[in-house]
Amino acid sequence: EEGGNVFAAFRDHADALGSAGKRVVVACWSRGSLERLTAILRENGVAQIAEAQTWDAVIANAPGIVSTVVLGLEAGFQTPEFAVISEQDILGDRLVRRTRKQRRAADFIAELSSLAPGDLVVHVDHGIGRFEGLRTIEVQGAPHDCLFLTYHGGDRLFLPVENIELLSRYGSDEAGAQLDRLGGGSWQARKAKLKKRIRDIAEKLIKTAAARELKQGEVLQVPDEYGEFCARFNFQETDDQAAAIDAVEEDLMSGRPMDRLVCGDVGFGKTEVALRSAFVAAMNGKQVAIVVPTTLLARQHFATFKDRFRGYPIRIEQASRMVSRKQINDTKKGMEDGQVDIVIGTHALLSDGLKFRDLGLLIIDEEQHFGVKHKERLKEMRANVHVLTLTATPIPRTLQMALSGVRELSLIATPPLDRLAVRTFISPFDPVTIRETLLREHFRGGQSFFVVPRVSDIEEIAEFLKERVPEVKVGIAHGRMAPGQLEDVMTAFYDRAYDVLLSTTIVESGLDIPTANTLVVHRADMFGLAQLYQLRGRVGRSKQRAYALMTVPAGKVLTPAAEKRLQVLQSLDSLGAGFSLASHDLDIRGAGNLIGEEQSGHIREVGFELYQEMLEEAVASLRQGSDEDV
Repeated sequence: EEGGNVFAAFRDHADALGSAGKRVVVACWSRGSLERLTAILRENGVAQIAEAQTWDAVIANAPGIVSTVVLGLEAGFQTPEFAVISEQDILGDRLVRRTRKQRRAADFIAELSSLAPGDLVVHVDHGIGRFEGLRTIEVQGAPHDCLFLTYHGGDRLFLPVENIELLSRYGSDEAGAQLDRLGGGSWQARKAKLKKRIRDIAEKLIKTAAARELKQGEVLQVPDEYGEFCARFNFQETDDQAAAIDAVEEDLMSGRPMDRLVCGDVGFGKTEVALRSAFVAAMNGKQVAIVVPTTLLARQHFATFKDRFRGYPIRIEQASRMVSRKQINDTKKGMEDGQVDIVIGTHALLSDGLKFRDLGLLIIDEEQHFGVKHKERLKEMRANVHVLTLTATPIPRTLQMALSGVRELSLIATPPLDRLAVRTFISPFDPVTIRETLLREHFRGGQSFFVVPRVSDIEEIAEFLKERVPEVKVGIAHGRMAPGQLEDVMTAFYDRAYDVLLSTTIVESGLDIPTANTLVVHRADMFGLAQLYQLRGRVGRSKQRAYALMTVPAGKVLTPAAEKRLQVLQSLDSLGAGFSLASHDLDIRGAGNLIGEEQSGHIREVGFELYQEMLEEAVASLRQGSDEDV
């Protein structure tokens, strides 16, 4: 019946079956859903419930006990002795995605490394050469597919494709790289010298990681109400999302300070990971600080958290320039005396005057937007608290630390069901194309973003839109507006009072407006790769196909780096490309040292991928305490 409690109905049904002498078995899809359903049924009066690992255990349970098992059944059935009820019978149909084999983060890098003729490659034994293409050569009367490489002085090497793992890409910073001579000793000498220097870097990394391992962190237990809180999530968790959530739960219960990087593409459900970890910490009596880069994102997270935590005894406040001075002072006081459980704010939360009574979890959203000073402050705050970092395009150094196994990394690479990739177009600025793009979105009932690189460009573009696309209502948003005014414009855009939001990159981080599915970027050559990627992530957050138009000045020659950035962005239009993108960025910009800044020189000597590999090996061997050569 409408409005009835399905779990109470199940309890009555189970009691009736028990009275009729049948054993009741509930079949759940996965371990996680079994635990969640068990907790919810207990809360609804099914007291006699027990998990059974085998069918024998089901039979061993006393009659009257409801047995729960992990068994992938879509519908239940009855026999004279048993009544098997599937999870789907209780909760209704669910969207189920085909499970995919887990892939290591490192494999993504391998997939990326598709070679094009002319690329520089590094052979483990022979050094830097140039890939010329695939050749089939005959050896002892049998054809063999080989990679054809050329070296200094026209030396040639044919490498059978089955030995491709001996090669790695040099990286995209190829200017000035010298080809090695086949059979020469300089490559081995360079590699040996670098091994020693890499070992020193690895030692520092290990010390940093070991110091953290030795620190005691708070053990946070998963509360009883957790199952009910998770059930408020309106979607089925993707495989990667579930794995990230499990990993975070384990970290929180481990007794060591967590330091996990969750790298998930824009709109792939990282916020859910944050919500659940914040719930665990807050219900354990700890305070949670969520630091975000922009006031708009703080406002959005505040609304999301308020909604999900409704009905729980947890006080949530926000600290940003959208909040009055009096409110901020009340929040500060509440944080000091422990009245405020969760605070969401911009870098205002990092100022020295703010004190927490018992901070247990720090969540950093979009880490790449914080400056050096803020990052230092974050480092101080992280001493003994659990830290969860969410990012769609990790800063190269962060990515490198995660890949080196110094920080824990969770990848969310599976898109939500029904999500379509954003179609990306790059074209010279053309009034007709822009008019068509905006009107097409307008006539299919959607909204658009129009992003400019500088506040000074807004007036010119506003005039252009008024003249060329008078049919659409345009709202203007930028960081120099008064907080109240910005709030009003954003609220109006959420409420669909405007068709187009003309803004600076203030909309870059994390905004979630499902009705906005077209993005126009003015002067795309002036943005960084991660910025363009984040901007593109503002659209395509529902089942609609979204479009991104990147415009560049007509008739102007782009710098090689700007051209490369735009090419990479256009090529990465599959869903979940954030991780790949950071790896490309790592390539385009160079890695930046994990400890100091001298590393890019080392990378030039052996190429990026081999350097990364040598560093990983050095870290692994030092972790095992072995002193043999890496």
